[in-house]
Amino acid sequence: MENARYDVVIIGTGPAGLQAAIHAARKKTSVLVLGRERRSSVYGAHIENYCCITGVTGEELLKQGRNQVKASGGVFIEEDVTEIKPLERGFMLRLEGGSEISAKAVIIAMGIFRKKLKVRGEKEFLGRGVSYCVDCDANFFKGERVALVGGKSAAVSGALTLLFYASEVHLIYDELDVSEALAGQLSNSAVIVHPQKKIKEIAGKDAVQALVLDDGSRLDVSGVFIELGAKGAIELAGTLGVALDPETMQYIAVNRNQETNIPGIYAAGDICGPPWQVAKSVGEGCVAGIKAAEYAKKG
Repeated sequence: MENARYDVVIIGTGPAGLQAAIHAARKKTSVLVLGRERRSSVYGAHIENYCCITGVTGEELLKQGRNQVKASGGVFIEEDVTEIKPLERGFMLRLEGGSEISAKAVIIAMGIFRKKLKVRGEKEFLGRGVSYCVDCDANFFKGERVALVGGKSAAVSGALTLLFYASEVHLIYDELDVSEALAGQLSNSAVIVHPQKKIKEIAGKDAVQALVLDDGSRLDVSGVFIELGAKGAIELAGTLGVALDPETMQYIAVNRNQETNIPGIYAAGDICGPPWQVAKSVGEGCVAGIKAAEYAKKG
């Protein structure tokens, strides 16, 4: 490894991490980006609602971002971080291959892991009818029959939003756990509910065509939105004592400078909470990259 010491180390190769790397590198600091590109939630997505850019895939967007980082002087190592420890000045990061990296500042931009249904067809049809984000992908299903699975508030809100796009919306849940107000909106809407049901299989050929439910029935749809909640990648942050948001305890708490409660540790993107949008991630990454570089220069 050429250099085991960096000014700024960024964990995450999605839009937040790449934007942070671009700005930190342009501040003339040494920048390392850690992680695997394919793990970004944007990788298999279609980009439509990001200002000034449309008609590109997430894979294409990330490729351009990586090229920009490299052109700015940043470098990449496609390994995950297994441990972060504070040093007298800065931090030590241990990689999965056993190497150790030191950094004056660290930006956590690992994103979140969507909870999966773990049924046949879910992985195969991701980006071809399977989606984990109503706000991101509802527009692709105008006039189509769609389903949404999940019984929490985000799932019900998503189903109500889909009514503005789809010709028919089905909500599938085994248990409903929402406020009375939201339950009232659902009951007064055109959403077709399937209570005490689970999806057994997502079926289709080149794209989603139907859902097979646990009672053996078949529901013909061209899209299924999975809203089972999100799991924050906060284990590493927790070992450092990084504070989480007090309401959900699922996301990293930051201020307007993307600073955590630990000096030298910054966070950006989905790991800081919703909405799950590229625009938000890029904006937070920009701020985090600039502020982390400024902090590193002081050290």
